[in-house]
Amino acid sequence: MPQIVVLPHAEYCPDGAVIEAPSGTSICEALLENDIEIEHACEMSCACTTCHVIVREGGDSLNESDELEDDLLDRAWGLCPQSRLSCQAIIAQKDLVIEIPKYSINHAKENH
Repeated sequence: MPQIVVLPHAEYCPDGAVIEAPSGTSICEALLENDIEIEHACEMSCACTTCHVIVREGGDSLNESDELEDDLLDRAWGLCPQSRLSCQAIIAQKDLVIEIPKYSINHAKENH
């Protein structure tokens, strides 16, 4: 089962984490299933950018982004060439290293 190394994030994963996730799972689903409560304001329907992650290693093994994801990513804070929406990035067989950006465009978080 592929591993995902989550780099430290002050709010969601202060110490970082190493988790395992089955192939065919989105990065967002894997994070949520491992108690890393990444934002996903549109409930993983590819309609916002709050689940934006930067895939530091292993990104070439993920499914290709489509035009809708690419268009949405243009609005993400901290966009870079390795950016993906975690709800759309499907894990294959390769291990990943991801970074959750410090900010998102979500102005109103629930439970905060």
